[in-house]
Amino acid sequence: AALSGGTMSRPQLKEMLAEISAGRIQCVLVYKIDRLSRSIYDFKTMMKEFEKHNCNMVSITQSFDTSSAMGKLTLNMLLSFAEFEREVASERVRDKMRATKAKGLWTGGVPPLGYDLKFGKLVPNESEIPIVRTIFETYIESCGFIDCCDKLNEIGIKQKEWHTKHGEKKGGKPITTTVIERILKSEIYLGKLPNKTSGEVFNGLHKPIIDKELFNSVGQKIRDNNNHPNAVYMNNRALLHNKIMNANGTVFKNKKGNRGTKKYRYYRADGISLPMGDIDKLVSDNVLDFLNSNMDILPPEKKLIFKQIQFRPQIMHKIIDKIIYHDSKITIFINIAETDSYKNLSNPEYMNEQNIKPNFYISGDKQYAVVETDVFLHSRSCINNRNAGGEVSIITRSEAVAILIRALSYGWKYKRQMENGVGVKQIAKNEQRDQRTIYKYLNLVYLSPKIINNIMSGKIPKHTTLQKLITIASSETDFDKQENHFFYS
Repeated sequence: AALSGGTMSRPQLKEMLAEISAGRIQCVLVYKIDRLSRSIYDFKTMMKEFEKHNCNMVSITQSFDTSSAMGKLTLNMLLSFAEFEREVASERVRDKMRATKAKGLWTGGVPPLGYDLKFGKLVPNESEIPIVRTIFETYIESCGFIDCCDKLNEIGIKQKEWHTKHGEKKGGKPITTTVIERILKSEIYLGKLPNKTSGEVFNGLHKPIIDKELFNSVGQKIRDNNNHPNAVYMNNRALLHNKIMNANGTVFKNKKGNRGTKKYRYYRADGISLPMGDIDKLVSDNVLDFLNSNMDILPPEKKLIFKQIQFRPQIMHKIIDKIIYHDSKITIFINIAETDSYKNLSNPEYMNEQNIKPNFYISGDKQYAVVETDVFLHSRSCINNRNAGGEVSIITRSEAVAILIRALSYGWKYKRQMENGVGVKQIAKNEQRDQRTIYKYLNLVYLSPKIINNIMSGKIPKHTTLQKLITIASSETDFDKQENHFFYS
């Protein structure tokens, strides 16, 4: 992998490490050492992977390589200088930006909605000033960012549109909750220029276009809506914020975290964490199935309103009253009593002609269409990870069954190979797995026929995971005991 351009990006580094792990790269050649990384910590992490897979690194223009002790010493010295150079350059840029803001000038980039850029200074855009004021006033009348976003999209408010120096048109996309939050919290509209690195706020040369009273009222409402201020959670990005609760009525709060380079987004309450990406997708799929169903059990006028709603993620927060997670089951309550408030979601020119079998039933008080789905918390999922790097996934019953069937097929595949004279060590090498994993799959071959038949027909108990199945197969040889653990424990 020869490099002559700029420093490698993180996606490029990840791709290279994957190739090294697969054994397809034996040596990495670089133009200069700082083209690979300018962080000692990141470089040390990479070198551990290099050593694990017997991969060396050689610099083309620098006389050292990591196969010798002297090369490693030289490497550490060069990395220290490279990191120092990067930090000094960063400090100079930050100092220059602070000095520019202290003069009240714009430091570069796309100007915010409501302003244009002339000679390094922000100038109010008379046609965009009413749009900015409408955003602030609409939020005051709304219950949150999502509600505000829906109202602004209904009246056709869009993001800032501008033209590059080459005349290319940019922006003009539908406004989102993230953009709304950024606008409502920006002190630029008070004639200020905040400097994030130092925490200072300077007086800008541009004129304010929002009065301080309105700005403070919006800020106070944002703080009031944050009913869990001490927790790290994302009020503006969670699709089902304050909608999910457990059987005791405790609301799941949307949080985020990271471990190393992995980022986690999840809903959490009473010690239970539900991965955000999986839950959002599961609920979205069920709401879409609800809108695509024939809805014959609903009154005609209510059916018409729902059939004229075109699905998009933003509508879920309005039509879903609550979601209850309990005992490996998600129960979604769609409000069918207050359909008058959905008229602004429906489009008279649109009609959903899908007519699939209903996936819901009506509650006894006729208030809700209830959708129930069995779910399985699955650790280190065998399917594509949908919650941005998390170690735990939520999967549906059909996905859980597919994982178990795939595991059984691996077991029979390895058994046939052994019967043909291929040893476990060779199988592990061919499959790029360790021998212990091969033995785990082989144990599944000797499960009770009743258990295998239930898995193949999709009839698996709650809390059934691949790890539980492997534990049963490896610890019990008696079919009755296996069935007892599978069906009743």
